[in-house]
Amino acid sequence: MVSQGDTAPTFTATLGTSDHEPFNFEDHVGTDLVVLAFFPGAFTPPCTNEMVALQERIDEFEEAGATVFGVSADSPFSQGAFREEHRVEFDLVSDMAGDAIRAYDLEIDIEPLGLYGVANRAVFVVDKDGTITYDWIADDPTNEPDYDELIEAVKAA
Repeated sequence: MVSQGDTAPTFTATLGTSDHEPFNFEDHVGTDLVVLAFFPGAFTPPCTNEMVALQERIDEFEEAGATVFGVSADSPFSQGAFREEHRVEFDLVSDMAGDAIRAYDLEIDIEPLGLYGVANRAVFVVDKDGTITYDWIADDPTNEPDYDELIEAVKAA
């Protein structure tokens, strides 16, 4: 399990837009303070709540110098529609292949919703050196992180 003090695994995926732009996390390591927010699936109530809550705090993240990325196994099209509907301004990353989800050891199945091989809800703060300075992994994917604690972790990184 990836946790605080570890070097953040890098991965490639696709930005959550209809343009299928490539995303390489390595491009952000060494330059950006990053918040990686993994979530099971767009348009589900807890995931919507979390992404909207992060958006509501985007100014605080930016003031602390952090770039926020939401990561899920949803298709780029689904993420693009989700971003538009919920006015999410930060990038969502489509990890349909599950490379990031497996690299961070977050793969779960949520059988009642028919979701298999998706990300458990988790948040990591990665400093400019690529070290994880904060980790939170849900015991239950319906739980949300403590947003105030997350903001404090970003400010401290």
